[in-house]
Amino acid sequence: MPTTYILLNSDLGSDVEIIKKIKEILDNEGKSVQYEVQGVYGVYDIVVKISSDSMDHLRNIITNKIRKIDKVYSTLTMMVIEEQEQ
Repeated sequence: MPTTYILLNSDLGSDVEIIKKIKEILDNEGKSVQYEVQGVYGVYDIVVKISSDSMDHLRNIITNKIRKIDKVYSTLTMMVIEEQEQ
């Protein structure tokens, strides 16, 4: 199952609002998407793990939905090497 990790940088103090928006977006994707979203300390503010049946679906969610959330000013996306998941 295609999986990706997304590291987000956001405006100061906006992490709770962004996490809520990400959860709303991913909840609306239905059962085809599994996810975890957590605020973190360090260089990045939020870490998102998303798994889906399709790599194209993941790309669409990241590019057209998550990256367009207000107050998200940068992302780093890491796609998991599927052959190494087992």
